[in-house]
Amino acid sequence: MNRRTLLHVLGGGALACAIPRARAADARRLRIGIMAGEDEDIWRKVAANAAKDGLTLEIVTFSDYNTPNEALSEHDIDANAFQHGPFLQAQIEARGYRIVAAGNTYFSPIGLYSSRWHAVSDLPKGAVIGLPNDPSNEGRALHLLQHLGLVSLSPDAGLLPTALDVTENPHDLNFRELDAGIVGRTLADLDAAIVNTNWAFKAGIDIEKQRIGEESLDNNPYVNFIAVNESDAHAPWVATLVNAVHQPDVRQAILSIYHGAVVPAWS
Repeated sequence: MNRRTLLHVLGGGALACAIPRARAADARRLRIGIMAGEDEDIWRKVAANAAKDGLTLEIVTFSDYNTPNEALSEHDIDANAFQHGPFLQAQIEARGYRIVAAGNTYFSPIGLYSSRWHAVSDLPKGAVIGLPNDPSNEGRALHLLQHLGLVSLSPDAGLLPTALDVTENPHDLNFRELDAGIVGRTLADLDAAIVNTNWAFKAGIDIEKQRIGEESLDNNPYVNFIAVNESDAHAPWVATLVNAVHQPDVRQAILSIYHGAVVPAWS
């Protein structure tokens, strides 16, 4: 297990250095993996809701995108809630995970941000654009650039294009590929950068003032969800966990904590 992983027990406030095997004998106690930061406040609400149905949640926080699925596959946690479909599919193809989606959480539109320019039309020829370098988020970023009319992509690239799939680049944009957690912190050194919303908050980006472009929710495959091992997909606790998320207080927490930049993704 990644040494940067910490186990926070909601309610008790306990902190452990290692994660014991998940659900050893008690299916009413679950370990849920999330990204550290704003989501911790959301999942405190979820844990309180779950407790009303007799389900105790322990929240495991991660500082990178790669280890939560590894931890889930190894049964060190019972579920995670940090990813969208294309990211999970890329990890399944690369690592053979047997992980499935169990219920939507929220939609976090990826954005194009700049500290130098006020609109997409202001970007100069030869502008340097920062992109997240993991396959699903880089593909997502390039699709946003295409949506904004800045590039054209090969129709054969699907959801996971790379810079090599750019067929038209009329503005001669230069792409700088960086870790998703770093790209937002280098915004001052770039003309613009495409940053995931949670990392934009962590980087201190002013979402409303510095965002010059964003995705649309319409027909968007990048909705985040709770994920579980395929073997647990029909376990009774899964429905209880999803129900604990799909509550009015969690909806309000998402809108408040992310100041409307992230929206609930259930009806």
